[in-house]
Amino acid sequence: MHNPGNATPDRFPAAERFEEGAQFIAGRLTRGTSGRTHAVVDPASGEEVLRYELAGTADVDRAVAAAREAFPGWAGATPGERSDALHRFAAVLADRAEDFARAESLQCGKPLKLSREFDVPGTIDNTAFFAGAARHLQGQSAGEYSGDHTSYIRREPIGVVGSIAPWNYPLQMAAWKVLPAVAAGNTIVLKPAELTPLTSLLFARAATDAGIPDGVINIVTGTGREAGEHLVGHPDVAMTSFTGSTAVGKRVAEIATATVKRLHLELGGKAPFVVFDDADLEAAAHGAVAGSLINTGQDCTAATRAYVQRPLYEAFVERTAALMESVRLGDPFAPGTDLGPLISHVQRDRVAGFVDRARAYARVVTGGEAPGGELAKGAYYRPTLIADAAQDSEVVQSEIFGPVLVVLPFDTDDEGIALANDTPYGLAASAWSRDVYRANRATREIKAGCVWVNDHIPIISEMPHGGHKSSGYGKDMSAYSFEEYTQIKHVMFDNTAVAAKDWHRTVFGDR
Repeated sequence: MHNPGNATPDRFPAAERFEEGAQFIAGRLTRGTSGRTHAVVDPASGEEVLRYELAGTADVDRAVAAAREAFPGWAGATPGERSDALHRFAAVLADRAEDFARAESLQCGKPLKLSREFDVPGTIDNTAFFAGAARHLQGQSAGEYSGDHTSYIRREPIGVVGSIAPWNYPLQMAAWKVLPAVAAGNTIVLKPAELTPLTSLLFARAATDAGIPDGVINIVTGTGREAGEHLVGHPDVAMTSFTGSTAVGKRVAEIATATVKRLHLELGGKAPFVVFDDADLEAAAHGAVAGSLINTGQDCTAATRAYVQRPLYEAFVERTAALMESVRLGDPFAPGTDLGPLISHVQRDRVAGFVDRARAYARVVTGGEAPGGELAKGAYYRPTLIADAAQDSEVVQSEIFGPVLVVLPFDTDDEGIALANDTPYGLAASAWSRDVYRANRATREIKAGCVWVNDHIPIISEMPHGGHKSSGYGKDMSAYSFEEYTQIKHVMFDNTAVAAKDWHRTVFGDR
């Protein structure tokens, strides 16, 4: 296809798999028909990895048609048959784990150790989880609730799902969209971010190689304005799942509402990190650095606002800054690299703008700059700690999506929890305390879809992920995600065999 880019075989061993195009429709790679191309760029070097033809509306139509054609057969498969296919899928992913890890690091700039130890194994585990969960799509047990009838619940697939995934975790987000949908018997058309389509395409190819029928999983790689909006508004798409910014999520909701689609939104976040004065300081500082810098801070659940009770405040700032200064920036494929670049120079400059504006009203304790030397070619930005900002300031209220942590003090527990809730977002949070009652209060009163205690970031396939408030609604992962991808049908049987039932008199006749 076009331009294979400059990536060496050791960095991109799966390169030859993209020669036929960057659209995956009805089990085959094909080229987009929009008439425009797009480049996947290595953010660590600024070099082009792959140039491909973008999807147009006609490609979306073909993908939706393929998914619609495949739906009756896949929905009619037994739970055991779908489960077996997903187990085979997990095995194929495990066999190709290194290819996935390298492609993910290349297109995103993630350190290879993050791709190998977090993104890829998490996706394999998620696939194995939904292979098992496919056998447990159950409704309420049968019962005679009216006395004269037996009622039971059927849980049925919705139809064709049209999903849109972001660029920060392309492989994991593809899995989070695809797996519950297909485990429940739906078929899907996924639009990955045009910046990072490689692992989504490899994921779909692996599914086909595992024996999942053609058309069950389709990928269209195009722009949000053209391919994305056409997918969300498509009349044959019954449900939409979107992960991305709150602003774009509002646009997705507008389009979906016009065709009365089921809608699941996982949107922005501004996670608070609340450190009470009895917390283990060393644990909290380590947790803050890891929680704020994972994926170079490009994570909706990343720790972004540390509220530290005043007795620990200065010590926390000092220790966290020291740990941040020990973080090693470098080539994502080098063994000693801790932190890679941001996704692009545009994103790096956006993050730098937040920090530069904050200098007028807050203290930049460490970081706050792009590195020089060899790293200047990439979209790198140093880990940054900002202290003493006001609660209503831009860096506290807005999602920066970079390696930036803001630290603010608080005095009372009431104040700390109130400050944690004082943004429009509610995706994730953490509370740090040795006191179980204090921690339990925080988990009850902080408004977020996930609240960690004495940790920040870990996710597991068995538990749901999703937000409150402007962070969206609905759940990814876990059996709870089936609530998004199934529809409930009440079936009611008459048990009396009586022709003229007593309730009929309310409509006609006498008793």
